[in-house]
Amino acid sequence: MPVISSLGYVKVAVADPQAWRTFAFDVMGFAQGSGPDPDAIYLRMDERAARLVLVPGAADKVLAIGWEVRDYRALAAVRDAVEQHGIAVTTLSLEEADARAVEEAITFVDPAGTTVEVFHGPVLDHSPVVSQHGNRFVTDGLGLGHAVLPVPDLDVAFRFYTEVLGFLPRGAFRIPTPPEYGPMRVRFLGVNRRHHSLALIPSGGKEGSGLVHIMVEVDSLDDVGRALDRVGKVGYHLSSTLGRHTNDKMISFYVRTPGGWDLEFGTEGLLVDESSYTAEEITADSYWGHDWSR
Repeated sequence: MPVISSLGYVKVAVADPQAWRTFAFDVMGFAQGSGPDPDAIYLRMDERAARLVLVPGAADKVLAIGWEVRDYRALAAVRDAVEQHGIAVTTLSLEEADARAVEEAITFVDPAGTTVEVFHGPVLDHSPVVSQHGNRFVTDGLGLGHAVLPVPDLDVAFRFYTEVLGFLPRGAFRIPTPPEYGPMRVRFLGVNRRHHSLALIPSGGKEGSGLVHIMVEVDSLDDVGRALDRVGKVGYHLSSTLGRHTNDKMISFYVRTPGGWDLEFGTEGLLVDESSYTAEEITADSYWGHDWSR
């Protein structure tokens, strides 16, 4: 079974690039990345050229989720597994791969309609990562963070990511629903020691940006607190107050981005020991905090 190693990057269309520049650089502390599109905004977190790529568009919408594999052999295994599942796979051109700062990449559409890109050989930028606020992101061996995606059929999407792409189930959270609808769950999926790099949530068929939230992690609780202060001073909508999650133990808050989806900004995330881990169902989202009533 193919093995995805981490969440490499996310590409999103944005309707208000200037609002995003202010939000990303001045408030949240991303560093300026690099890339070939002069109109795009490249958000850097580490030695990768960019982890988040924002391109001007008519509406805010996820364009691609990029997953990393170890090498060309792993990429070939992903291609084989996806094609055997009956999904068409396209190899990105050399120019397209260069634009993503990777050696080789393929793309396909998952059962939920999300464009997926899988790549190997990221091209590194060894210059200093300069953030206005000095925060350092936790990515080494873990990837960008995690993405939460709305899906119309949770069971189909869950089986695709686990049985075809080899993601590891990392527990669930049962959503309160009327008995006639049956049990509905948010599913958490991991690909490395980070508790989850992907979460799938029932969308109910609603259209939107294709994103619920993206999580990024920093290495200091003080940096989370400082970011929270900046969010409050500038007046961005705080979707959820500071709290600690029960599953990945992350201390975080959620802020509404200019695109209408949330950015989770946290620290102290759990590192899973897969040799002893058992997927569990949590009954509360957080031990404390994370008040969504606002």
